[in-house]
Amino acid sequence: MARLTGNVLMGQSGGPTSVINASLAGLITEAKKKKYMKKIYGMHYAIEGFLQDQVVDLGAQSDEVIAGLRTTPSSGLGSCRYKLLDKDLPLVLEKLKKYDIRYLFLIGGNDSMDTVHRIEAYCQKNDYELIGVGVPKTVDNDLFGTDHTPGFGSAGRYVALSVKESGLLARDMQKVDKFVVHQCVGRDAGWLAASSALAKEKPSDAPHIILTPENDFDDKTFIAEVERVEKAYGYVYIVCGEGVHYKDGSPVSASKTRDKFSNVEFGAMGGSSVALELHKMITNKFGWRGEFQITESLPMCGEDRASKVDKEEAFKCGQEAVKLADKGVTGVMVSMVREKGDKYKIAYKTAPLSSVAIAAKPMPASMFTKNKMFVTKKYLDYASPIIGELPKFVTLDFKKK
Repeated sequence: MARLTGNVLMGQSGGPTSVINASLAGLITEAKKKKYMKKIYGMHYAIEGFLQDQVVDLGAQSDEVIAGLRTTPSSGLGSCRYKLLDKDLPLVLEKLKKYDIRYLFLIGGNDSMDTVHRIEAYCQKNDYELIGVGVPKTVDNDLFGTDHTPGFGSAGRYVALSVKESGLLARDMQKVDKFVVHQCVGRDAGWLAASSALAKEKPSDAPHIILTPENDFDDKTFIAEVERVEKAYGYVYIVCGEGVHYKDGSPVSASKTRDKFSNVEFGAMGGSSVALELHKMITNKFGWRGEFQITESLPMCGEDRASKVDKEEAFKCGQEAVKLADKGVTGVMVSMVREKGDKYKIAYKTAPLSSVAIAAKPMPASMFTKNKMFVTKKYLDYASPIIGELPKFVTLDFKKK
């Protein structure tokens, strides 16, 4: 495809992250360098807002604001979870023509990549020249075609720090509360819940048990492991992903509510949550008092705990998307490929939108221990450079008198 002259449209879709605005800053900064990319528009509230002509002139924003996006959490443009329907595509094309959009960039996860893919394909089918490039984003880290996603490193750091700190509280308050259940987001994959393992320095440290959607939940096995851990350390710290389910596929949360993409709304009104259900199981079995922690969207917007590497990579992904468009590359998502070697280094490549849309990437079996309730060194080696080094805390020596 030859270089096109026209306007640019950018959007942010799905759940936010601490660094999604850094990707937007990268897109805007790079697009401003291209003379043939005329006006730079932003979708206010993603594709749902665009269908209602809610657009903002990003090119008119001050340099101070654009620079500030790099350290501002949440979704600056506003987001949505609108499921783009086939019947919407003619209207999308009409709006693209109205604003003379020739370059489309959408920052998001699986469903967002599907949106870009369908719009780009529809435009091609209808002889409208449009370059569409996706920029990866999700704290869940479940996108195919990339080593990891911007947003995961910061959310993983938030979880790891939370578990490291609340783990000390759980240890020291074990005479009051015998156990803690900490729930993370992660409908289909356990990458984020697994990041809590980075908080652990010695066997007695939290977390002791990690439950993820990749592995079927068995209540008897779980209760047996809880009993073993309590006998060994005096308390039990459990981390679970929101999508943990039984062998038959039914969610432990027992939720019946679904979103517009037909995904189960874990912890939604009308349902329960994994943390609450696990809490009930343990209390009913042992009679112990315990706590549960459900952070929900907090790890998605905790800029104070954001990963430095994550911020840099998010900005770079935005820049790379524009560079790809500059070369006429379309129908792809920016992909991060980890280069071989002892030193952590990322190369920026591409992945076809058709291969990353919709499906969620699970953690490989090799990243789980035999009992499927903790992670192996392979996961720790994978996640450590993205999340960054955690602080060291001291422990009193109770043997000294």
